[in-house]
Amino acid sequence: MLETPTGAGIRTEALTKVFKGAVAPAVDAVDLHVRPGEFMTLLGPSGSGKTTTLNMIAGFETVTSGRILLDDTDIARLPPYRRDLGMVFQSYALFPHMTAAENVAFPLRRRRVGKAEVARRVREALELVHLGEHGDRLPAQLSGGQQQRVALARAFVFSPRAMLLDEPLGALDKKLRESLQLEIARLHSELGITFVFVTHDQEEALALSDRIAVFRDGRIEQVGTPAELYETPVSRFVATFLGDSTVFAGTLRGGLLDTGTAQLHADGDDGGCALVVRPERMRLGAGGAGSNTLSATVTDVVYQGAFRRVLVAFDAGGTGQVRDTDGSAVAAGDRVEVSWPTTAGVVVADSTVAEPVPA
Repeated sequence: MLETPTGAGIRTEALTKVFKGAVAPAVDAVDLHVRPGEFMTLLGPSGSGKTTTLNMIAGFETVTSGRILLDDTDIARLPPYRRDLGMVFQSYALFPHMTAAENVAFPLRRRRVGKAEVARRVREALELVHLGEHGDRLPAQLSGGQQQRVALARAFVFSPRAMLLDEPLGALDKKLRESLQLEIARLHSELGITFVFVTHDQEEALALSDRIAVFRDGRIEQVGTPAELYETPVSRFVATFLGDSTVFAGTLRGGLLDTGTAQLHADGDDGGCALVVRPERMRLGAGGAGSNTLSATVTDVVYQGAFRRVLVAFDAGGTGQVRDTDGSAVAAGDRVEVSWPTTAGVVVADSTVAEPVPA
């Protein structure tokens, strides 16, 4: 079997990147701790700093200031080939004139591994990504998903201490992307090494990650497990970027949120804030004791198989959405009541900037 070391821990300390002529840092004093063997995802919109952070860890971008520790060794000034990190790109980056097996063998030959050992490792790596019978094919003879599997095999064949993956599924269609998500999760489990994965796809991040670091404007807004980020976001930015939400902004006093046009029950500290309610927690129909109820007009109903997404405009102002699994007979233009338990809403720090738009 392929020899895989125990996953290395990766830590950045005040990691900063300022591009020449830029007004603000692309990465601004980022402190990130990736635990040994962890699957950490860097998530955020375009321009948030996630890919630049990964490229500095990989050695493809120079560091303006700060440290990058692989376990206890500062690698910030080492060239990429001395960092012992595997890298997978969105574009596959395969050599078109080499077969799949030759592409996978390339990092081993660069390390002067013996011919017999190269053959053994390549064979095992291709088997691990279910391409054992395709080693003699050129990249042009492989599908996009197969090419990405070759790229994955090439990245782990030399037993790196961590794998860095830069939006590796971004060029694939939805069905193939979901299939390869399962493959990547399986590889992480079987290889036992640290994965750092960059994406702007929220569903992908939730499905794959042990923890997620949400990036915004070159900084980390929040780090946590998928459940922690979805259920208890710390800010309106995180809540609206990671999953769908209905948001009510206002001032909270004594358990009542004053939006200026409505009074809503909410649990949180007094002050300016935003109340976030996920669509699966909202219901069509008036709520009972311990609930909030608002009158609204249905603006659209979107069929999505297992549920329907009901979009509404509240009489008190603002819009929202309900994930309806009961098959309620509503259509655009209908008058409805929308309710949710007080405990279903999460009070977060408000933001004066526009809500994030996924890349």
